[in-house]
Amino acid sequence: MDTDGSLISALAQDLDGSFEALVVAHQDRLYSIALRLLGDTRDAEEAAQDAFIRAHRALASYDSERILELRLRPWLATIVLNLCRSRLGRRAARSAVARPALSLDAAELGTLEPRADQTAEPAATAARRDARETWAALLMTLPPAYRSAVVLRHVDGLSYPEVAIALDRPEGTVKAQVHRGLALLRTAFEAAQQREREERTG
Repeated sequence: MDTDGSLISALAQDLDGSFEALVVAHQDRLYSIALRLLGDTRDAEEAAQDAFIRAHRALASYDSERILELRLRPWLATIVLNLCRSRLGRRAARSAVARPALSLDAAELGTLEPRADQTAEPAATAARRDARETWAALLMTLPPAYRSAVVLRHVDGLSYPEVAIALDRPEGTVKAQVHRGLALLRTAFEAAQQREREERTG
C-alpha cells in the first residue's frame, strides 16, 4: 500500500513526528477489528488505544532498517489481536457468561453484509441495520480461531498472505479457517431465519 509505504519511511526517519499520522491512518480499522472480536465498544476502544501504545514502544526499540521492513497492516493487526485475546482470556477466567453488547455504528462486516445505499428508503435502511446486527451477533458465536480469520479477511480486508502473517499461521490454514468460519456463519444465519419464520407462522 503506497500510503503505508510513505508512512513507514516517515516512521523510520522521525518516529515521534510521524506517529500521529499512523494513528489517524489506522485507528478506525484497529477499532473495527477489536469490536468484531470483543463485541463491546468500550473494550474495543481500549484495545485499539493499547495497540497504538504497544506499537509506539515497539517502534521506539527498532532501528530504522527493521522499521522499513515492516508490513504495517498485518503487524498492527497482530498487536490488536493479541490484546483482544488477552481480554477474552480474562473474561473467560472471570466466567463472564453475559452476552456482550454489540455496536451497530462500526464498520460493516465486509462482504457478509449488504452495502449502504445513501438513497435508500427508511425501510431498506432499517433492514440493513438489522442485517448488520444479525451478522455481528452471529460472528461473536464463532470459535476464536475462525472469528479472527474471518474478521481480518472480510472486515479488515487483509489479503490471505497478510492474514497469515498477522495470525502467524500457514496461508492454507488461514484459507481453511476463513472458509469454515463463513460456512458456520451462513448455517447459523439460515437457522436463525428458519426460527423467525416458525415464530411468525407459529
